[in-house]
Amino acid sequence: MAIYTKEEARKILEKALSFSTADACEINISGSESGNIRYARNTVSTSGHRSNQELVVQCNYGQKVGTATIDEFDDVSLKKVVERAQELAKLSPENPEFMGPLGPQEYDEGIEYSDATAKITPEFRTKVAESSINPAAAKDVTSAGFFNDSVGFEAMINSKGLFAYNKSTSTDFTVTMRTNDGTGSGWVTRDFNDVSKFDAAEASNTAIDKAILSKEAKAIEPGKYTVILEPAASIGLLRNMFRSLNARRADEGRSFMSKEGGGTKLGEKIVDERVNLYSDPLHPDVPTATWNGEGMPLKKTVWLENGVVKNLAYGRFWAKEKGVDPVPFPPNGIMEGGDASLEDLIKSTKKGILVTRLWYIRSVDPQTLLYTGLTRDGTFYIENGKIKHPVKNFRFNESPIIMLNNLETLGKQVRIDGNLIPYMKVRDFTFTSLSDAV
Repeated sequence: MAIYTKEEARKILEKALSFSTADACEINISGSESGNIRYARNTVSTSGHRSNQELVVQCNYGQKVGTATIDEFDDVSLKKVVERAQELAKLSPENPEFMGPLGPQEYDEGIEYSDATAKITPEFRTKVAESSINPAAAKDVTSAGFFNDSVGFEAMINSKGLFAYNKSTSTDFTVTMRTNDGTGSGWVTRDFNDVSKFDAAEASNTAIDKAILSKEAKAIEPGKYTVILEPAASIGLLRNMFRSLNARRADEGRSFMSKEGGGTKLGEKIVDERVNLYSDPLHPDVPTATWNGEGMPLKKTVWLENGVVKNLAYGRFWAKEKGVDPVPFPPNGIMEGGDASLEDLIKSTKKGILVTRLWYIRSVDPQTLLYTGLTRDGTFYIENGKIKHPVKNFRFNESPIIMLNNLETLGKQVRIDGNLIPYMKVRDFTFTSLSDAV
């Protein structure tokens, strides 16, 4: 399928909208083209291409709502899907929380699209795989990785006069390196909108080095340690904290942001004063669409400032109930950092543990944001400013709130899963037991 331009998408949407006789109608169209390559045991296993397109119609009569979907955009099909959505709306019970479509909105021009990414070829993907397989084989290491790139668009229109359009690109890369004796493992992930920022060889060699360095890990006693968390480790915990920035859940007493006795922690200091967290769809390193699924404009929003909760996300219904303006949920998370590199953090550590990655994270207590999980793919003991030896993996019990109250140093930011997260040195991180996992 083609990636429709703004004008092409508008034409299809306007045609579909013309068939509606409902009280109100909202229509979304989206499409994407993506390519990928997968390899394991130092051999390419699959190389593929995907093409998707979809049109979703939502019609309502009062608070009775119906939705229908189709992937054909000729006039007959468009009329059929609108009529189906209207039929379903008439049959549906009333939704007391339904909010009708928004009127016209003003949006910033998005910067999520990269022409270089849109032009990626199968030959480029092959070179990505080669950048992992060849150096791995040369160092007695086995690689397993996946690279995916995509270009897509999304647009929406409604009967109240709103129209929005966005065009985007993305690349995602993960690779695991295992030493052939089975005792060492390294892992790296990279994601960018602009593929020119991606260096497959750098990423792969980092994972290879981690794998070799982690061979023959030693067991040390669990307990509380000073840790250096790479962004790939901390993001799992921080992402769960981001999800707690939900005003309704806080108001209803269902989250960490709920205050004992009622109310929320809005305006309260909850973490170290060096913690500043915001979202920004126009940040050049982690751009997103400038509008959300409801057609609400997305702007730079501060969530934590000097450790204080400055905003909670209010959906349109809950904002109406509380008599406040809606605040869209953050499209990305940007945590301010410092100037220290990973090497600087290691050099400044007398005794501690470097953690590459956390995985298998599960909730222990949602009210305190306490989580458990395991370290993986490179865990190392630091002594007198140097990595002394690899250590066996741990199970941990920790809360991102406790973690961010035990900050020692914030390092440089790194993009991870569409967010910007700094390296962090944290004291008294809790490891509860050892794991035999490699």
